[in-house]
Amino acid sequence: MTRSLIDSFDCSADKLKSLLSDTVSGADDGELFLEYREGEALVFDNGRLKTASFNTDQGFGLRAVAGEAAGYAHSSELSEAALRRAADAVSAVKDGYSGTLATPPAKTNQRLYGDNNPIVAPGFEEKAKLLQEIDAWVRAEDSRVRQVSASLAASWQQVEILRADGQIARDIRPLVRMNISVVVGDGDRQETGSYGLGGRKSFGEFLAEDSWRFAAGEALRQALVNLEAAPAPAGTFDIVLANGWPGVMLHEAVGHGLEGDFNRKKTSAFAGLMGEQVAAKGVTVVDDGTIAERRGSLTIDDEGTPSGRNVLIEDGKLVGYMQDRQNARLMGMKPTGNGRRESYAHEPMPRMTNTYMMGGDKTPEEIIASVKKGVYAVSFGGGQVDITSGKFVFGCTEAYMIEDGKVTHPIKGAMLIGNGPDAMHRVSMIGNDMKLDSGIGMCGKAGQGVPVGVGQPHLRMDGITVGGTQA
Repeated sequence: MTRSLIDSFDCSADKLKSLLSDTVSGADDGELFLEYREGEALVFDNGRLKTASFNTDQGFGLRAVAGEAAGYAHSSELSEAALRRAADAVSAVKDGYSGTLATPPAKTNQRLYGDNNPIVAPGFEEKAKLLQEIDAWVRAEDSRVRQVSASLAASWQQVEILRADGQIARDIRPLVRMNISVVVGDGDRQETGSYGLGGRKSFGEFLAEDSWRFAAGEALRQALVNLEAAPAPAGTFDIVLANGWPGVMLHEAVGHGLEGDFNRKKTSAFAGLMGEQVAAKGVTVVDDGTIAERRGSLTIDDEGTPSGRNVLIEDGKLVGYMQDRQNARLMGMKPTGNGRRESYAHEPMPRMTNTYMMGGDKTPEEIIASVKKGVYAVSFGGGQVDITSGKFVFGCTEAYMIEDGKVTHPIKGAMLIGNGPDAMHRVSMIGNDMKLDSGIGMCGKAGQGVPVGVGQPHLRMDGITVGGTQA
């Protein structure tokens, strides 16, 4: 059993509870968030170990919430003096305000993760040797390989959330990730492919030979596909999205618009549409933070609310938002376990966990065969979305033309352009092969990054604008 973070302070637990109680007295909500984190990263690039790092960090964040405002202070110093300074700053938010402290989160007996730390084993030398082996294997597979970059990253996080009534919620959060990127060339032309694996587990399965060879093989395959790709056409096409990672488009174009803060402030394209048809029939979107070992899964969120499986869109109708405690209270709704923060230095806000679309009844082959002329998007890179309007732009890192119901030649430079709510109405076929991504998702919002998961089945979307480079 790991040592309680409360014991790291130079004062008693009763003193901490007393200080917290005084700080949030008269406020609507508040908590003391404690965190300890270890992190390790190794990057093998262009034939040598380029980066190797290990770090630890710990600290607290103290918050008091008064209506729509919040006072927040943090420190890496776990002492009574630092906590008192933070309390003085945070208490200012209550000036002239009188609130009633909200009911604390429900308790849970669930525990997704044990105390095992993925940084401890295997050791540094074994990890470095593996990265070197990946580099050598990829280069031996094809003479056109010009550069290989392989990395391993791991973190181990312990959090404790202390509330004014003395309730303490705890969570252990391991996280690992492997990434492989390959550059291939033919004459003056160079193209890139990449693949990643990860999750909240140990390194064991990723370091197995069949696992890393699959990842490396996929990165190389994608790079070689792109080396043969023709410029993407521009125009309006029917689109088929592959299952798994392409769910990142759902995450960006729809998911952020279903977070509570944007809807309370009416800055989301989905604001005020509860109960209305916001997507084609058959479209069901879920955010689920309870799936064991997935990148976005947590026993509790960063306010102490147990994670949940929350249906957001059901058969095309908007039925729920993702909520933290503050926005849920202001909207007269229940917290959904989506109050997340990057670290003790950040305030919580409504964030996604693992967001995906449920499967339908069509096979991938049926969906592709139904398209006369279109684009088959297998993987995405970067994208942008405007929450208020719902407009999005996504770049494809692997895509093909579909002609007369068959996947033909690969294309490069394809950009999918559209509007999230509108695009959801353009879903005309839903595959029976829902799959979650391989564990690489990272989500940014208001300067904070948190790990997330995405997923979906194969989808057909009609009449989507494609920005291409074909002359």
